[in-house]
Amino acid sequence: MRSLTGEDYALIEAAQKAIRLNYDEENENHTVGSAVRCKNGNLYVGVNVYSLHGACAEQIAIGTAITHGERSFETIVAVRGKNGEEIIPPCGNCRQLLQDYMPECEVILSVNGENKKVKAKELLPFAYVVER
Repeated sequence: MRSLTGEDYALIEAAQKAIRLNYDEENENHTVGSAVRCKNGNLYVGVNVYSLHGACAEQIAIGTAITHGERSFETIVAVRGKNGEEIIPPCGNCRQLLQDYMPECEVILSVNGENKKVKAKELLPFAYVVER
């Protein structure tokens, strides 16, 4: 696990801002914010959306980045709560998405109360990998 940098704290703040602006306490439609930093320094954010299947905030942020032509990802984070006060790990579905799209991307996690980074591929041992 690696320590966080100033850029990582700025990424966390971007995710926190995304959820602060969109938090839906009444219907719980938007309770998680995410931000992804690309290798060129561009940041993209997303919030989760609920429906029958829903989409996680990480999926929205990654999809937004890809829509803008990004393909090289550096770091991603997800936060939960009205002010984004809790850093949360990716769910199983998001771990597979990270494995598929950005296995070398670093993921910011809270480990024993300390924020650290790990490679996305380390979050899903024995992952299903499609040979391309």
